[in-house]
Amino acid sequence: MTSTAAPPPALHPWTLSSPDALEAWVADALARHAVLLEELGSNAGGATLETTLRPYDDAVAVLSATGSQLSLLNSVHPDMNMRDTAQAQLQKVAQAGVALGLNRDVYQALSAIPVGEADPGTMHYLERTLLSYRLAGVDRDQDTRDRLQALQERATTLSLQFGRNVQESVGTVVLESADELDGLPEDFRTSHGPRTEGEHAGKIVLTTEFPDYLPVMTFARSAGLRRRMFLAYQRRAFPQNVAPLQELLSVRREIATLLGFETWADLATADQMMESSGNMQRFLDELDAATKESADREYNAVLEFARERGERALEAIDASSRSFWMEQFRRARFSFDSQDVRPYFPYHRVEAGVLSLVEQLFRVRFEPVADAETWHPSVTTWDVYQAGQLRDKAARETRIGRFYLDMHPRDGKDKWFSAAPLIPGIRGRQVPQAALICNFPGGSGDGDPGLLQHSDVTTFLHEFGHLMHAILGGQQAWAGVSGIATEGDFVEVPSQMLEEFFHDPALLARFAHHYQNGEPIPATLVERMNRAGAFGISDAVRTQLFYTSYSLDTHRLHPATLDLDQLLEEDYRRFLPYQWVDGNKLYASFTHLTGYSSNYYTYLYDKVIALDFFREFAADDLLAEAVTARYREEVLEPGGSKPGKQLVRAFLNRDQTPDAFTDWLGEALRP
Repeated sequence: MTSTAAPPPALHPWTLSSPDALEAWVADALARHAVLLEELGSNAGGATLETTLRPYDDAVAVLSATGSQLSLLNSVHPDMNMRDTAQAQLQKVAQAGVALGLNRDVYQALSAIPVGEADPGTMHYLERTLLSYRLAGVDRDQDTRDRLQALQERATTLSLQFGRNVQESVGTVVLESADELDGLPEDFRTSHGPRTEGEHAGKIVLTTEFPDYLPVMTFARSAGLRRRMFLAYQRRAFPQNVAPLQELLSVRREIATLLGFETWADLATADQMMESSGNMQRFLDELDAATKESADREYNAVLEFARERGERALEAIDASSRSFWMEQFRRARFSFDSQDVRPYFPYHRVEAGVLSLVEQLFRVRFEPVADAETWHPSVTTWDVYQAGQLRDKAARETRIGRFYLDMHPRDGKDKWFSAAPLIPGIRGRQVPQAALICNFPGGSGDGDPGLLQHSDVTTFLHEFGHLMHAILGGQQAWAGVSGIATEGDFVEVPSQMLEEFFHDPALLARFAHHYQNGEPIPATLVERMNRAGAFGISDAVRTQLFYTSYSLDTHRLHPATLDLDQLLEEDYRRFLPYQWVDGNKLYASFTHLTGYSSNYYTYLYDKVIALDFFREFAADDLLAEAVTARYREEVLEPGGSKPGKQLVRAFLNRDQTPDAFTDWLGEALRP
């Protein structure tokens, strides 16, 4: 017996023209989900992989595709009414997901499947699924399950509310005079003239969108402008998000307690590679000890430099001036001005360069889809095909996925950078689909080349690493292990590993050509950039330690006595030498508190693995197929069908070690 309902909704919701049509689309998907669950429970012949796991997996696929696409609309749709409807419908889908996760009949049916002949990927899927049921509380009494369901649904509502508040909160900074733009790139000053109408007519107005925020914090000589921009950015969604965050922390605490865990952090790590919050704390303590002395040396060097540059009375550099003085120090110490590389990174060349590199690296081919319907005219659509030295021509022409690029900011759009899986792949039945949601300069249509900083370029490649994990890992037999379905603390490995490629002068020179004269970026400039970038590594790690510890502490301390402001300042002062700036309300816009919750450590944990992986690639030939093919086959293609630690051993032929990470930390100290 096979499933009678196709896994995904047939129509992408962004093709719909009204909130009513979107509601009907969701109702149809939920009805098909219910049919699949009925089918799962109607098997008189006993539980098998085909009669039980297949309809269950199809039900999961329906919820996954429906929820992911609604989440996309909530984040990017230009019509506020559609965003509002998507958010409301997301809650219905989440309720169905919570109900499925607490459905004892489904749990018992899955538990009854004889697995003696199952392949390892299917075994892993079943084991993780049954564990997730137990961690959700499926084996608790009915009253407890009812309470857990209500709490999970409330947590979903609060998380959506928190994210939406951040998405629609754009701070502004009104300049006192054009002189405050001193130090900023010429193209920035040219594109930010006085407004011609409205409340601030005749004034220059900047926003907290990344194309404004990042250049100001890096290049603006005006300390007053930097501070105003810093506070405008760090106070987004404040005070709107204080109450939702406080309630969310209380809800998560109660969920953990009902399930027998002392804190949410203990529950959140129970099915991760890290295994426990105690292991997490030991990992963080080790990084704390390893980086404090060198980070203090970095800070003192920058402070002394600032004093030598005329700031003799400066007692400390505060958080709002950190990026500026770091940039000035790198210019003087390493003969590197990060403005010098921007002309080599116009947005359209970076996009083409990333796509070309990834095509060669992973033996795929990208083809634009000219007639695809999207949610905004600026979005482009691409189909992914197999490529490389495949003997079977038909295999080379096989479409294995589709992705969408939504790369520039606009009103109402999510302000962050992310990869969004949309459709889970199921081998032989449907190809995976995903989207990149970014906010890079350019795309305005007014001739602005959208000159990127190098950090923007690596961010692009980082997010594309997630996207390729979703596509290449999305060729599984089961939707539940398709794509980025590994443990949560393995998710950032492929993306962070890929970042390292764009420090290579030869790879950059393939596409990084001056937007005016077409000259490729000089290798000497890239080398100076890399050397300058190595300075501040310890500080960067400690910044991550600050975010990680705050995420952990907010979920470990009791919500009734937790002071969000006091904890934020305490954790900041513990890890960072730059002076605290009063008025910082980072927690109100720190969306990782709702996403990764207590498990923000994954960025640091995965950096260790990513650098270990990158060492396998030959420094003089990063695209050597012997390694790139093995990486694709052993790390990306399995998706979530293997445990993360098994993926590590398969590629390295050993367990991970911190050696590469330790060397990376030491780069800044080399003469």
